Amino acid sequence: FAVDPTSAEASCIGGNIAMNAGGKKAVLWGTAVDNLASWRMVDASGHEMEVTRIGHNFGKIHEQERVSFEIRRFRKDGKTLYGQPEILEIPGCRFRKAGLGKDVTDKFLAGLPGVQKEGTDGLIVAARWILHQMPRHTRTICLEFFGQVREAVPAIVEITACFQPGGAGRQAEVRLAGLEHLDERYLRAVGYATKAKRRAETAGRPKMVLIGDLVGDDENAVMSVASAVVRLCNRRGAEGFIAVDAETRRKFWLDRSRTAAISRHTNAFKLNEDVVIPLPRMGEYCDGIERINIELSIRNKLTLCDALGEFLRGDLPLHRGDADLDKEDRKSVV
Repeated sequence: FAVDPTSAEASCIGGNIAMNAGGKKAVLWGTAVDNLASWRMVDASGHEMEVTRIGHNFGKIHEQERVSFEIRRFRKDGKTLYGQPEILEIPGCRFRKAGLGKDVTDKFLAGLPGVQKEGTDGLIVAARWILHQMPRHTRTICLEFFGQVREAVPAIVEITACFQPGGAGRQAEVRLAGLEHLDERYLRAVGYATKAKRRAETAGRPKMVLIGDLVGDDENAVMSVASAVVRLCNRRGAEGFIAVDAETRRKFWLDRSRTAAISRHTNAFKLNEDVVIPLPRMGEYCDGIERINIELSIRNKLTLCDALGEFLRGDLPLHRGDADLDKEDRKSVV
């Protein structure tokens, strides 16, 4: 099942469609809209409609020049057609914004019902999905960066380039099935245990951690590409680790899954999902967010100091039991 959001345990199928959800495997198979064969929904008037993708390319939707959907509407019995079927044709490039990936500014999506509308045009009640066969071998890499975030960001760009046409990964028929990053505040919030023990003794926790899945049908090729990615990141000051067995891979991803559950005590720095920026500018983004956090933290502390000073300048309350003291004793207590 290609759509693999972090909120999988708490979300529903209709919600994933309405939000055009993705997840760690989106880098390989895309988001919900890439993998839908058809779906049914009930509009605001109570009528059902069925949307079917015509000529599915079994890949990412933006790689198809023209994308066609058939929209059929039904009367309230859900069976009798209401009007003639409508064919909606959309340029594939409409679904992705160049350099950014998901385009959060285009919720309308050329009028395609349901997807990315967040429930504003109806309720999705059923769906058929494209299923993918997972390659036979998976290696999970964990890369710990101890320098500045802006110095580590080029590694993200270089890793993704390895799996583009002409890259070492593509040539070896190895694919990147997931890539996620955690910054320093998330690492601290989840109590991340640094794997590079020697570096931890001098530098503490990493400034950034990258976790990724590499997949393919040739075990040796997958391991070779994973080693090459680690060496690439070593040049950026990173320490790299490769997980082979399923249990170790699960542990590598566990810290990433924990971030979805820490919002209760990280409101001071957590930015919610759907923040989409160009990868080369990730360093600027992280530095900017850190600056905002520091400025607001200082402002809040200064505001608290002003309030405390005003409180101390006022009449302080007496302790219980002091009410019977005479006037002179009260002055001495104050």
